[in-house]
Amino acid sequence: MSLLVVGLSHRSAPVSVLERASLAADTQTKLLQDTLAAEPATEAAVLATCNRIELYADVDKFHAGVAELSTLLAQHSGVGLDELTPYLYVHYEDRAVHHLFSVACGLDSMVVGEGQILGQIKDALALGQEIHTAGRLLNDLFQQALRVGKRAHSETGIDRAGQSLVTFGLQQLAGDADPAAWAGGKRALVIGAGSMSSLAAATLARTGVSEIVVANRTRARADRLVEILHQADGTGVRARAVEMAVVADELTRADVVVSCTGATGLVLTAEAVAGALGVPYDAAVEAPAAAAAAAPGDLDQHAAWVENGSATAAAPRTARALVPAQSTGPVRLALLDLAMPRDIDGAAHRIDGVRLVDIESLAEASADAPMAADVDQVRTIVGDEVAAFGAAQRAAHVAPTVVALRTMAADVVAGEIARLDGRLPDLNEKQRAEITQTVRRVVDKLLHAPTVRVKQLASEPGGAGYADALRELFDLDPQTVAAVSRADLNDPNRGRS
Repeated sequence: MSLLVVGLSHRSAPVSVLERASLAADTQTKLLQDTLAAEPATEAAVLATCNRIELYADVDKFHAGVAELSTLLAQHSGVGLDELTPYLYVHYEDRAVHHLFSVACGLDSMVVGEGQILGQIKDALALGQEIHTAGRLLNDLFQQALRVGKRAHSETGIDRAGQSLVTFGLQQLAGDADPAAWAGGKRALVIGAGSMSSLAAATLARTGVSEIVVANRTRARADRLVEILHQADGTGVRARAVEMAVVADELTRADVVVSCTGATGLVLTAEAVAGALGVPYDAAVEAPAAAAAAAPGDLDQHAAWVENGSATAAAPRTARALVPAQSTGPVRLALLDLAMPRDIDGAAHRIDGVRLVDIESLAEASADAPMAADVDQVRTIVGDEVAAFGAAQRAAHVAPTVVALRTMAADVVAGEIARLDGRLPDLNEKQRAEITQTVRRVVDKLLHAPTVRVKQLASEPGGAGYADALRELFDLDPQTVAAVSRADLNDPNRGRS
């Protein structure tokens, strides 16, 4: 196993870099295809979420693999390699396995213990399977990561520490108030109809909002989400779908907005938010110099500086000037931006009557969140599972050699029985069957101890050489061993999620 992961996350990079490096769905596919075309990699999978981008690969050369994967991430993210490199982390072999298992358990999440990452890992595996970039190693790895994550959630109380980004975000919007009491009777606008937006809509319904309006670029997906909300038991929420073209009108009636789309430009500009509230606002006249003169102690926890969006929704998300933090006052419109890159102009944070929570502020708030005592138990589970996975992979490495050895032995037995038939043609069927069975039992007993022992030895650290020793001792044909490996790899039932 030569597993390599190169990536960046909210723990290694600022949100501004993650935002620029985010990968659209078609870009992920191209990244995987180009990774497989690169010489050091034979398998590849990409895990891309709102707060991490990680490229997994089975490589034959470590240093060349790191260089190639880093370059590919830079090329497909659009962030220059020199700028991206300081934020990248690298894990290899057992450390890479440990990293993914920790991610699957929610230990590396922005909100420790959150379970949504399991769905994202499943999606990453499904993409690799669909375009045939995930082979035996990555299929086994990601399938086991899913099992480890489920085990952590079922055997420990990590769920008490963890929650979805949606739940955590609503808590931040509610401030000191109980989220259910805060949301009760409010009208909510959900922009987007993907997995995160669907989770947001379901959470809002359970929290007690009176109405949910879903806006999405594809109307059919918005209609489907509304249908699901209507079918949910016990919420009684009113729900309807609208076109994206009427979002500005719906904004004037909303009390809380949750946005998570895959758009490449801002979905809500600060001007649109201000217009919906009837608040005069002209971002162009804000003086960054005046903002820079403000004392850090006067600034909100959300950030000392927030990037200010341009005047049109279609403008690039990176073209922003600095503006002061949010002004105080009663909240008329609560905005939760779960997109990466962001959907909502950061400058909306300072509009009177607006409270904005986004990925950046969630990262800051989660840094101080208490961790459950069960986290230590989850870490123990991860450590045990990493050891077990490594042992299984090493044992699997020797398995084709053992199969090839037994195949060779069976061929020897068949050849000797054929020779016996020629020498003793008068044997009846019963006698022939008894002799055949006796020879087979002798061969099986002779091979049993060495094959069992070689599997045990191969599962231990440093045991990969036992397969080579077995091939050398018994003069096994390498082509036969390779054929066994290919047959196992091409099994249609292997590694399907």
